[in-house]
Amino acid sequence: MVRRSLWALAFLLLSVAPASACGPDSDCALGERHYRIALPDGHDGTRPIGAILHAHGYKGSAAGAMRNNGLRQVARDLGLALIAADSKGDDWSLPHSPATMREGKPADLEGELTYFEAVLDDAARRFGVDRTRVLATGFSAGGMMVWWLACHRSDLAAGFAPISGTFWAPVPDACPADPAHLLHTHDMADPVVPLDGRTIGPAKQGEVMRALAMYRATGGFVDAQTYGADGLDCTRWRNPDGKLLELCLHPGGHSMDGRFVRRAWRALAEAGALARDGSGDAGHD
Repeated sequence: MVRRSLWALAFLLLSVAPASACGPDSDCALGERHYRIALPDGHDGTRPIGAILHAHGYKGSAAGAMRNNGLRQVARDLGLALIAADSKGDDWSLPHSPATMREGKPADLEGELTYFEAVLDDAARRFGVDRTRVLATGFSAGGMMVWWLACHRSDLAAGFAPISGTFWAPVPDACPADPAHLLHTHDMADPVVPLDGRTIGPAKQGEVMRALAMYRATGGFVDAQTYGADGLDCTRWRNPDGKLLELCLHPGGHSMDGRFVRRAWRALAEAGALARDGSGDAGHD
């Protein structure tokens, strides 16, 4: 009887495990899609935690993002979860991208936006991620995805930090969502995604300065201030609601550097965007 009970318990655990057992090395299923998550050391799900939500570059993956030691270390140092989103195929389905231009059919932008919302809802339910303390970041094509998230779903995260990527041309004339904290980092002489963009097949990458000018105008960002920090040359604007818009340039090539993400998180903390219940608690530094 005892042996039979043990077998029944083992079967029950095995049948439940696939639905909940996911993390940095296994997929968290979400309908037809998935994501991966790395939790901070000692997190048992009993307290809310902030998170870095990351969108990978072209031909990347959530699994590949989890192998980025610099990104993982930043999340650990800050006591945050790292959530790695995963595109359906080689790339995110974005307006005017090479794939959509070649195929002659509209991008599934709404599907992508809905997917990111579902990822954060699921991570909040299953792992205790605090939806008010999320930084959305992405590299290259993932940076393009982050610009669209900021433009259409500014309430998705406390702030957005695209790296080395913006819209495909033409840059939108305006963003329908309320202005967000948007902190863009780019190599000043990026050969893969130049600041002025480059042509790829039937498509062209958008101009970063044009995207920033659009966001400044539609979000009411004024009073540019320049400063240097962590090897970056930065220009920062603010709007009447205290939101930050920033461009930081570096000479490091087309690269995903964890320090860019760390700096963006700290900028959000200093701006009061990560305070919990008005206490100013912004996570570990």
